[in-house]
Amino acid sequence: MDVVYSSNEQYARHLAVSMYSLMDRNQAAEKIRVFILSSGISQESKERLLSIGQQFGREIVWISMGDLRERFPYAVDTGGFDISAMGRLFVGTMLPDEVERVLYLDCDTVVLDSLRRLWETDLKGKLFGAVMEPTIYRQVMESIGLGEKDPYFNSGVLLIDVKRWREEGAEQELLDFFGALGGKTFACDQDTLNGAFRGRIRPLHPRYNFFSNYRYFHYEDLKRQSPSYGAVSREMFMQAKRHPAVIHFAGDERPWKAGNLCHYRRAYEHYLGLTPWKGTAKEKGQRLYLLAYHGMDYLTFVCPPARRLISSRFGMQVVENRKRDGRPEEKVIPREKAVPIQEQEENGQG
Repeated sequence: MDVVYSSNEQYARHLAVSMYSLMDRNQAAEKIRVFILSSGISQESKERLLSIGQQFGREIVWISMGDLRERFPYAVDTGGFDISAMGRLFVGTMLPDEVERVLYLDCDTVVLDSLRRLWETDLKGKLFGAVMEPTIYRQVMESIGLGEKDPYFNSGVLLIDVKRWREEGAEQELLDFFGALGGKTFACDQDTLNGAFRGRIRPLHPRYNFFSNYRYFHYEDLKRQSPSYGAVSREMFMQAKRHPAVIHFAGDERPWKAGNLCHYRRAYEHYLGLTPWKGTAKEKGQRLYLLAYHGMDYLTFVCPPARRLISSRFGMQVVENRKRDGRPEEKVIPREKAVPIQEQEENGQG
């Protein structure tokens, strides 16, 4: 199983948590090779991450992405997201030619079960598989050319047919699509993938990318928000709730923030305690906001329309808040040149 992450230095410890959980929960897998698309990860963090691979006897391959902005022939506005999130758009050119299928995981995920069935999923000729995100704002869908009945997918977990991706020139399609929108969308890479590849994405079972706040949503309400979510049965949704295989800490209720009350925070804390980042203090300064956010979770369960009203009114403001969330991309992305594939450093084979 080939797995790829894209990270900067600030997210290195979250990458460590996700990678440790991946290896721990998939020890029966004959082979796991992890590619890390690095946007300025320090040497110290690299050595720490390598130690995790060595502990499980797994190979880690480093790929330097350099300054990702130089990969776009136009100015890019990520709307507060770190530019490293765009690394997944370049898997076709950055991964070795021998890689024909890869599982992409966001750094803010924790793996809780075997991913063998996910890895073996038949994509039925689609470019990649992903899990639907029915709570996306209608305005966002319209801005990228999707209609009310079109599915919208989260990009936190992607099963990619890299061979087809290269053959069909997917990377250039993405660059062209994003450029046509002025190099700016609400959810940058995610919107670009959805808009450029409409009709070419295979829906995956929601347990392979279960958003932490969906614990409080009702299945029927998700179908009301997005008619396409009917492709996910109520049984599948409830199975994902009861037995998620991959928890995705999407939204602002993140387990590394002081004062968070996320139901799944213990899974993150458990694996953090097994990594070289054990004992890292939680980020401070948002206790009141996180308390209010958790209250909105319960409001979602009791009165879904109220959640939608609040979300639609203030959701766009959340993106602006990311600029003040300690993750200013210009401070964490070094101005280094990308390293060609033949010169990449490969380390950590067990």
